[in-house]
Amino acid sequence: MSVFLRQLRGELRKLFARKRTYIGFAAFVAVEVLIVSLLNLPRPKGAIRRLIEDAGYLADEYFGGLTLAVMILTWTTVLIGALYLALVSGDIVAKDVEDGSMRMILCRPVSRARIITLKYTACLIYTVVLTFFIGASALLTGLLWGGLGGLFVYDPMQNVFALFPAGEGLGRIALALVVLSVVQLSVSSLGFGLSCLRIKPAAATVITLSYFFLDSIFQRLPYFESLQPWFVTTHMSAWIHCFDAHIPWTWIGQDFLYLLAFDATLFLVGLAVFERRDLK
Repeated sequence: MSVFLRQLRGELRKLFARKRTYIGFAAFVAVEVLIVSLLNLPRPKGAIRRLIEDAGYLADEYFGGLTLAVMILTWTTVLIGALYLALVSGDIVAKDVEDGSMRMILCRPVSRARIITLKYTACLIYTVVLTFFIGASALLTGLLWGGLGGLFVYDPMQNVFALFPAGEGLGRIALALVVLSVVQLSVSSLGFGLSCLRIKPAAATVITLSYFFLDSIFQRLPYFESLQPWFVTTHMSAWIHCFDAHIPWTWIGQDFLYLLAFDATLFLVGLAVFERRDLK
């Protein structure tokens, strides 16, 4: 185990030494500042205040930093987050093969399964780090602009409408970030699985993004309502239900099982393909 951890530390050092690894962090800070700035313009702010007041609550009490943070997460994480996760995961194996460094790695007394497992673990760690960074930076940005206040969550696509006091709202956001980091692993898993194939890093990234964008579009079409359980993005929406008044743990658990099976399948397929590749 100590050898594996040392090798994983080296893989993480190599991953975070690449400049493109940090593009997602910088981009999300810029997007968060832009969204919060626009939401504080008179018309958008007035629309949100009316929505809260129409539900019978005081807008001054619930239109604050926590509400802004969840709005940022709802609008950006799944789609924009997929962009940067696909960029890193689609690059992690294919880039080493393209540069020729993979042949040097395979000269050492280490199995291909070990190499693939290390790289996949590094992808998973990056996914969790980026997700929690997005959550923490969104929360900080919201608090700086709107103060603390209560939490108001409205997502008509998932039928979520809830209000919480500040203390409970912080707890719900922390729980949602844990669930969100798990569902985002599916993006990294697909990018990683494609990266193990005989394709360019850019192709792995583009195919990953195309898959999730198309999956999201089809999942939202009313004509495909009966097929929704088969779309991955349907199950990736589990995190928003952490804001339901009564959290549907059974429902979230089923989504987790579907997504973890999806992730495991992609990892095993990627491993099987890589084991048989001729890298000479």
